Parts: sequence; structure tokens; C-alpha cells
Amino acid sequence: MDNNFFEALAALGTENGVDVDTLVEKVKSAMLKAARKAYPDCEENITVEIDPETQKFEMYLRQTVVDDEPIDENEVNIVVARIYDPNAYVGGFIQKRLNIDKFGRAAALSAKQSIKGDLRDISRTRILDKFQEKEFDCITCQVTQVEPGGAATLVYDKTEIYLFRNEQIPGEVLREGQMVKVYITSIANKQKKPIIKISRVRKELVKRLFEMTVPEIFDGIVEIKAISREAGSRTKIAVWSNDPNVDAVGACIGPKRSRISAIVNELSGEKIDIIPYSEKPEEFIARALAPATVLRVDILTNEEKDRTCSIVVPNHQLSLAIGNRGQNAKLAAKLTGFKIDIKPEIDIVPAEVAEELAPAKNAAEDAEKELEAAAEQTETEAMEELNALDGEPSEKE
Repeated sequence: MDNNFFEALAALGTENGVDVDTLVEKVKSAMLKAARKAYPDCEENITVEIDPETQKFEMYLRQTVVDDEPIDENEVNIVVARIYDPNAYVGGFIQKRLNIDKFGRAAALSAKQSIKGDLRDISRTRILDKFQEKEFDCITCQVTQVEPGGAATLVYDKTEIYLFRNEQIPGEVLREGQMVKVYITSIANKQKKPIIKISRVRKELVKRLFEMTVPEIFDGIVEIKAISREAGSRTKIAVWSNDPNVDAVGACIGPKRSRISAIVNELSGEKIDIIPYSEKPEEFIARALAPATVLRVDILTNEEKDRTCSIVVPNHQLSLAIGNRGQNAKLAAKLTGFKIDIKPEIDIVPAEVAEELAPAKNAAEDAEKELEAAAEQTETEAMEELNALDGEPSEKE
């Protein structure tokens, strides 16, 4: 066997992330299957020797030496045997070197398909072993290629994964060689070829970044109660301290804003509002509308599926409370779970103020729709899981 085979073997191992020894065993198994098709009566007497170090690749047929006519390929006449081995004797054995070309195209194709199938199984197992425990977690990848349409190829531990444009932070420009953190949303098609789905727009990414950056959160001293996010623009995160001696907000900001700055930089400059959580809805809602000052919060309804409130703010802070295109009000509604109606301090609303209220109203309506959709999705997923459990066979079955 020429050197090209072993070069191809090494390249195949590198390409599939498989060590050469494992690959050699798979090639041996595939070649044995092919050889046994060419020599169906010699199944137990065929051996394959592959040694990448000495670049040896040979196949042998073990034949019994007889002094009369051989009954099949497992036997060889003494005269013929001594051509291969001058010391051969009747009743002994010789190792006849087989010509791989004799197997024919069908046998070679069978061997190739067998190797490809084994490599698929190895690749699937390797990917699952690598990513199974990291599902719903954050990993650091290197950008290796950015396509004209915006989709990017990332590499994590020698495995390529793809970050589609709609899962990238709006306005973010990825560069080749850049290191970025992504959130693994799911692993699809686990039974065949696993597909690692990743994102940089999910709010869970922000949560993981805080857990990785703030030791108090990792240790459970500070707890993240809620997050609302518009990727690329602003995130609101509500935190609570389980230790009265630890300031939850201060822990997240860090000395000289070092912790929060690291997270903001990772999110390409996205603004982050850290909100002190309160078990009192009125207080929590007022804080959630930061940086605006809230004069009064009236809880109108506080049922699980219908939570509404009315907010009064100073006239001059109405725009601040609403935010650009209603963003601040919308994020506050998502963070607290309340439908928020923002009103100015003066009951009589001038026409220009009424125009400013329109985005807040629209934002509240949008937030209401998203909350209802999320509730419906949760209920649907719960029913699907219940149905799946009802139809799933038990271990005894």
C-alpha cells in the first residue's frame, strides 16, 4: 500500500476529529467485511494488518497445508504452499497475502460505505459528548468566516457551528478571528446528525454572562429574578440579595463598573439597567421604569392572567418613562409581568403630550400581546410534554 493511503487516513482523522487508532480499527472492520464477501468460505481465516508508523497495510488468508487437492480456499497443496513458504509442511499453516484489487468494485464500495457509516456514528457521539452538558449554557467561540449575507461560522473545540443573521445582535459586525460568547438554545436531530443551535439575542445569554462575571450570583448570594431584553438596544435585569450585607446592584456593577462594563462590551455596547427587585409590586414596577421617576403606582388587577397597573409620572419625565418608540415601557412591562398604563401628573393632557403617550400605549399593547403569547406557548408546550409522556413506553414495556 502506497503512502497516499496513510496520508488520506491522517487527513480523514483530522477532518472528523477522530484519533488515528480508532480510525484504523474502523478501516480494519470495513476491509474484513469486504474480504469476507470476496472469500465467503474463509470468514474466520482472514486478517488485516494496518500499522501507520511503518505504513504497512496487508491482508492475509490463513490456509491449511494438505498433500492432495484443496477442497476450498481454506486449504492449499503442499507444492503451492512451499512457493510462499519453503518451510511449509503438511498439517501446518501459511499466511497467503491477498490482493486487495481482487475484491472488486462492489466490495470496495461496501467497505467505503461501512467506513462512512462508522465515521457518522463517531462524529455524532463526539458532538453529543462535547455539547450535551452545555445545552442551555454559554460558550466562547472564535469567528472563522462571515458570509456576505451575515451568517457566521464559529469554531468551538475544533467543531464548526453556525450563527445565523437573525440570531446575531442587531447592528453587530462580526470579524474573522474575533472571540464571542453564544448561548446554546438547543441540540436538534440528536439521533442522526446533531445540529447545535446558538444565539446572541436571547435574554438567557445575558443571564449566563452575569452568572459568569458576578461571583455573588454564581454562589447564590445574589439572585436574578427577571430579565427583559431588546437585543442590541437595552436590557433590564432585576436582582435580589439573599444576604442583607450584600448590595445586589453594587455586586453586579462591580468595582469601578468593571463587571457591568465587561458584560456591556461582550454585548457590543448594549445598555443594561440593573433593577433592585422588590416583593411589593408597586415598588418593583416603579423601579422597573428607571431612569424615569414614578410618582404613583396603582395596581388595577393582580390576577395570574390579568395583571394591570396605572402609573403616574411628572409631565416633564413622560418621554423618559415611555422611552424611544415605547421601549422603556415595553421592557418594564415584560420585566414585571404587568400591563402598564402611563399617565402624566396633570389630568388634562395637552395635544403634544397625548402624542407622546401614543408610543407608550402601543408598547403596553405589544407587551400585553407578548405576555399572552408566552402564556399560550407555555400551556401548549406543557400539553405536548404531557401527551408525549402518556404515549411513551415504560422501561418494562
